[in-house]
Amino acid sequence: MDALENLLTRRTIRRFTPEAVTEAEVETMLRAAMAAPSAGNQQPWHFITITDRAVLSQLPDIQPHCRQMMLAPLAILVCADVTVEKHEGFWVQDCAAAAENILLAAHAQGLGGSWCGLYPRTPWCEGVARLLDLPHHVQPLCLLAIGHPDEEKAPSERFRRERIHDQRW
Repeated sequence: MDALENLLTRRTIRRFTPEAVTEAEVETMLRAAMAAPSAGNQQPWHFITITDRAVLSQLPDIQPHCRQMMLAPLAILVCADVTVEKHEGFWVQDCAAAAENILLAAHAQGLGGSWCGLYPRTPWCEGVARLLDLPHHVQPLCLLAIGHPDEEKAPSERFRRERIHDQRW
């Protein structure tokens, strides 16, 4: 699949088959994540891969909008070591770019995924930090549910010309 087709056909997938995601697929996704741009090339990201069903089943108790973790064979926590920031606060953009690259790499490999936001909701961030033993200087951004899709979604046309402004508003 070419890059534009990948961008334009990626959809949020919340239902997964029980088939495992391979180590090679995971590495490809994480390589794509670490190819993302970052402010000042600070690359603050860290990733926790989660396949333990006991842990995956606890995630919706922390973030109630990520029930798909109950079906996903893999979750990836995208987080940042804020002590390496060169440009304060830009870790959010850096890690968001990395997270989107993971979702695009998943789609390119025939996998599906969905984004479950954590930051800036303090209770969700603290709950995940406790569950996954994050050091105090590591800030979670989001959880990504990844797996083999058990649903099909047609591409969604989201282009809105009225949202484009030339030169000024």
